[in-house]
Amino acid sequence: MQVSSHRSDAPKASLLKGVLFILIGSSSYGMLSTFVKLSYKQGYTTAEVTGAQFVIGAFVVSLLALFLPKNAAKATFSDKWKLMVTGTTTGLTSVLYYVSVKYIAASIAVVLLMQSVWLGVVFESLFKKTWPTLDKVIAVVLVLVGTVLATNALDTASTQLDIRGFIFGILAAISFSGTMMSTGSVASHLPSVKRSQFMLFGGGLVVLVFAFMTQLGPRYFGIEILSSDFIQNKPFEFSIFWTYGLFVAVFGTILPPIMLNKGFPITGVALGSIISSMELPFATLIAFALLGEHIGRVQLLGVGLILFSVFLLNYRMILKEKLKLAVEK
Repeated sequence: MQVSSHRSDAPKASLLKGVLFILIGSSSYGMLSTFVKLSYKQGYTTAEVTGAQFVIGAFVVSLLALFLPKNAAKATFSDKWKLMVTGTTTGLTSVLYYVSVKYIAASIAVVLLMQSVWLGVVFESLFKKTWPTLDKVIAVVLVLVGTVLATNALDTASTQLDIRGFIFGILAAISFSGTMMSTGSVASHLPSVKRSQFMLFGGGLVVLVFAFMTQLGPRYFGIEILSSDFIQNKPFEFSIFWTYGLFVAVFGTILPPIMLNKGFPITGVALGSIISSMELPFATLIAFALLGEHIGRVQLLGVGLILFSVFLLNYRMILKEKLKLAVEK
């Protein structure tokens, strides 16, 4: 599979747009974590939250697709099938990450999920059969170090790590890497809304299977496939669809897929993966503002390292763009 990468001949203004799109998408994911946490406090289950997230998201994106220009590229059966298959990674990422948090501290789970940063660089290098540039390597190291500090993971280093949480966290990172790869390579000729639509259909199928196995099946059909640790034998709370489900859908399935589908084909997988790490500092700041979570000096240092890594990758391009605009004026 050919993976899109950063093109040296791409217009600088276009690359800046790609960076902005990914920043919006990743920041939306950062907003998502706060609303998910609030929904859990109201007693909603993972199946209910993810179900509402994908159902509402797919419905809204499908409506947006109706307003595409008549001359927009049409999706073939092959395009739809490929997008749905690759879109399963979006559903898998949500499910695997939430299950991981059940067994290990949230800070450790975020650290594991952020392994998608270096996984994206590795995957792109393997597919293109080239070594990553020095700035990408340095930025990846800074992101990893900054992630550990920003999540305050060092405070839990002495605790015993549940192997189940570790495995699910790594699987979530691999799945998220697959999402980033697919957004830059599958049916890239289609409008981002149309691509997001069918990717959400694929992700929704995964979430539906998860909801049936963990809540719908045991509650309404007496079918228990999984162990009791995974089962929530309670009625499905449909109120999630007009409460927190709306927020989770906007920041989890509507804005991010559209923005990432616009951004990754422009920036490439490796650069896009690193830029998407902005999700973490944004999530930390939103949690501080809305949940009152404490942010210590070590965490601020971690956020600063991640921000610096993004600056390290883009400062030359930004300076050249400003100089170009000044000359044109």
